[in-house]
Order: sequence, then structure tokens, then C-alpha cells
Amino acid sequence: MNFLKRSWLSVKTRKGKSLLQIIVFSAIFVLVLAGLSIQSAADKSSDLARQKLGADVTLQQDMDKMREKMQEQMATSGEGGGRMRIERTPIDVTAAEELTTYEQIKGYNFYSSTTGLASDFEPIENESSTENAEEEGPGGMIRGGMALGDVTLQGVAFTDSETDFMEGNATIVEGRHLTSEDLDKNVAVIEQSLAENNDLSVGDSITVANPSDESISSTLEIVGIYSTTSTGSDIGMNLAAMNPYNKIYVPYTAASTLKGTDYAGTIDSAIYYIDDPADMESFVEQAKNESSIDFDTFTLNANDQLYQQMVGPIENVASFSKNVVYLVSIAGAVILGLIVMMSIRERKYEMGVLLAIGEKRWKLIGQFIAEILLVAVLSLGIATVSGNYVADQMGQQLLNQEVTSAETSNMPESFGGRGGMFGGQLGGRMGATNMMQNQQAVIDELNVQVTGNDLGMLAIIGAIIAIFSALLPSLSVLRLQPKVILTKQD
Repeated sequence: MNFLKRSWLSVKTRKGKSLLQIIVFSAIFVLVLAGLSIQSAADKSSDLARQKLGADVTLQQDMDKMREKMQEQMATSGEGGGRMRIERTPIDVTAAEELTTYEQIKGYNFYSSTTGLASDFEPIENESSTENAEEEGPGGMIRGGMALGDVTLQGVAFTDSETDFMEGNATIVEGRHLTSEDLDKNVAVIEQSLAENNDLSVGDSITVANPSDESISSTLEIVGIYSTTSTGSDIGMNLAAMNPYNKIYVPYTAASTLKGTDYAGTIDSAIYYIDDPADMESFVEQAKNESSIDFDTFTLNANDQLYQQMVGPIENVASFSKNVVYLVSIAGAVILGLIVMMSIRERKYEMGVLLAIGEKRWKLIGQFIAEILLVAVLSLGIATVSGNYVADQMGQQLLNQEVTSAETSNMPESFGGRGGMFGGQLGGRMGATNMMQNQQAVIDELNVQVTGNDLGMLAIIGAIIAIFSALLPSLSVLRLQPKVILTKQD
């Protein structure tokens, strides 16, 4: 009789043991399939997180290298105990703009900051703003021999992608944001309290002067008014310029001009927003190989903290699911092996008779493997039917965890269409609550199901478990001679 036919008759005849094997195999398959579906959901969630959050790279002066150079100079000149002064080196705008054409980025912003003197309006001051000044000079407040001014000018390329606006700490209440079209123009966005204190509105003008040289001044047209929730620091509030209400946003060209001719065409730093955190390293490498930036003076600092924070729990769950697949597969093979061994030991007489009449050993081993594979096929069908439900529950739990762990992320207008200065439309400014709702809607659309790849991998794992669980017990018995098997039959 063909050994495949014998395996079918054996499974059919031994209904109790076959049912036990089907139950054990089905439990193993369901757990393994759950682990595989979690990994698939984790991969999809990670892709979604990369598309949603991205990452950013900051171009700025390499302070570590500057510090080392200053220490070497002081040691060479014998001024080891002197006071170290690190000279700030501005970044050439042309060099920074080279990186904006790289395909890895979805947006950027340039920064140039300085302080100024309010010439025709009154800054908002605390009672302690002037009490801590060392002296009062013709250029305003002086601290440590440096004129500080009484307002801060934050030069940017886009206000909607400035940190405070992206994090929801500042919002436009009247007028508009600054964009790339405002470069080389004398325009400004001022804080609401400063505007109300001076009876200013959109369309009015203010004049700000250089604290060290009042002959350098700029008259700025107000194009927007914003409100801030920032309260500033206790130390910073002692200085009028550090008061968050005295922070004025201007194009970085206007801030650089107010610093003086030495700073024309320069910025303090630049931030490049990477579309996919996986492209961060390639962006940095391309910049080092192709751009004209002096990397002996400047550095590119990569930041994918938000992405790592979001995918951290996902990766932990995926790692756990991988361990589940390994443990369940090994434990399942051991348990099934013991069951098969018990079954084979009870069938020693049958094997002895078959061997005595000339049946080949490999056919007997094939019969046991075929029996367990037949059980595995039936169990695979059961796991496939219930697998979608398990995968959906596991996937939804994973996605809910992602939403809970994710931080709110805004998508400014300046991250719009490629080309030019990224001035396309991507939906404007959204508050933290609206953004979370939008993020929730996008994530909820992800429908995680058992895929063909998952079932294919499950079938391979099941076949390996079945073969090992049947092969090893079979070999331990079939190594005996037919006469020994028959004489030892109980």
C-alpha cells in the first residue's frame, strides 16, 4: 500500500490523537501568525511615521572645533589662565542655499538673530529690566561691555516653520506669515502685547536701530501680529530684549543688515527638514561631498528625535513579536515532537510488521511526516480563517500605541511644492488639537490584514516544525531492527 495512503488512513482512524495534534498545531499557527502580523504592522507604521514626522538637520558653527582652536591658541600664546572668547563665524547664504536643492529635503529655514533699539516705539519692560544693568550707555543697556538693545530681531526665511510656530507656542492673530517673497524687504511680524502697548496694527511701521551704532537702522512695515504663550526665563526677563513680547520676526536679510556690513549675505544657522529620516545620512554625506561649506568651521547636526520617539514603542513591540515567533516555533516543535514520539512508540508493532515484509525505512519516515503535514494543512486553514481577526486586533493595538506615543507635528505652508523657496500650499497652520485629529484620521485609514507573505512564511515555519517534530522521533525508533521491535512489543 502506498505510504501516502497509509498516512491518510492513519490520521482518519486515530481521530482522538489527530484532533489533539490539530488543536496544538492550530494554537501554534495562530500565535506565530499573530507575531508575523505584528511585524508587518510595525513595518507599515514605521513607514507612516517616517512620512509623517521626517527629521531635521541643522547647519551651524562647530563650537567644539572652535573651542579646541581657542584652547590651542591660548596654550601657544602662554595665556592658559586667560579668559577664552569664542568668535562667532557667520554662514554664507549662498553656501547654505546649495543644500536646499537636494532631493532629500521637504523644507528649510534660515536664521539670523540680533538685538536692536526701539527708536519710535516703547518695548515692554519688567520692573527688573533696568535694575540689573551694569551701566546705561548711548547705545542702550550695556552688560559686560556689550550693547544689548531692548528688542530681539529673529531673522527667518519663513515664520510658519519657525520652532515656536511649529510647536504651537506662537500663532498669527492678524496679518500673515513671513515668506521667501519678503527677503530683502523691511517687513516684520510683532507680538500682540507689543502692538497693543504702542497702538500698532498691520500696515504701520516701526524703526529699530543697531545698539552699538544707532546710525544703522531699519524702518520695518508690520505685515503680521502674533500671540505667544511663552513666558520667558527668569534670567532672561531681567533684560528687555529677552522678554518674549519684544521678539520681532523679520526676514533674515533685514536682521543681517542691521548687524552691519560685515554680516551682509550671511546667516547664523540653517535647518533642513528631511522628508524621510532614513535619508538623513545620505543628505549629510552629499553636503560634505558636493557643497562649498567649510566643514572645518561648520557642522551638520542631525535630529530625528520625534521619529525615534514615535517608532520606539513600535520597534519594541515588533522585537517582542519576533521573539514570540521564535519561542512558539521552538516550543511547538518540542511539544509536537513529544506527541508524535508517544504515538510512534504505540505503533512499534505496526512498524515492525511493515519492516519485516520489506517496506523501506524512508517510506515509514515519509508516512509519519506526511501524517503530521496533513494535520498541519488542516491547522493552517483554521489559523488562516482566524488570522485576519487576530491581525486586525494586534495591528489596531499597535497603531493606537503609535498615536498615544507620537508628539504633535505641524506641516507649515513653506514645506510645500518643490522648487523655488518651498512656497507651495500644503494646508496652512494647524493647532495642536487639529493636527492630532488629522494625524488620527490618517492612521485610522491604515487597515492591517494578514498578507500573502505572512501566510507563506507561516506555511514554511509550519512545514519545518512538522518535519522536525516527526523526523527526530521516527529516527529514534526506526534505527532498531524488525526482530527487536517485534520481540519488545508489549
